[in-house]
Amino acid sequence: MKKHLGILMVVVLLCSLFVVLVLIPDGAGAATKKEINTNVNVALQRFVANVKGADEFLKASKGTLVMARVEQAGFVLGAKYGNGALRVGGKTVGYYNMTAGSAGLQIGVEQFNLILCFMDEAALKKFRASKGWQAGLDGTVALVTLGAGGSVDTTKLKEPIVGFVFGQQGLMAGVSLEGLKFTKTNPK
Repeated sequence: MKKHLGILMVVVLLCSLFVVLVLIPDGAGAATKKEINTNVNVALQRFVANVKGADEFLKASKGTLVMARVEQAGFVLGAKYGNGALRVGGKTVGYYNMTAGSAGLQIGVEQFNLILCFMDEAALKKFRASKGWQAGLDGTVALVTLGAGGSVDTTKLKEPIVGFVFGQQGLMAGVSLEGLKFTKTNPK
């Protein structure tokens, strides 16, 4: 029994190491402001091009957090990591990184974009004042999915924070935002 427990612990440790190595970007997360802004611009263009109704949310939001190229990997233990920027009035007002961990049956690597539209000034203010804002704890995010005809369901526009998870082809399902932690950074 002890032998099996030891083997299991080694496997879990190796899986954890795999997840960490896969998720650490080149330069250990040292993306520059220019790189982050370029990735954010591409993510916003892809969002508008592939998601019907995206413009409506962007125009109505008081602020938009764009986490471009979020990496999600897992093998028993999983993690998510990404860099992004908060835009208010179309201008970058802050840079953030995002992290999350999870445990359970999971395997693989995936990349996606995450956009949080702050529809309420108070929710945006709370996010900006936070040292480490966590989805589900510091604020609830209404995750938008496709409605009839492939367009965004705009009935969630009344929520204080509206979230979109999308890849190359449009909105994605099955991605949880619970536990995502956003921390302000100061890249070069």
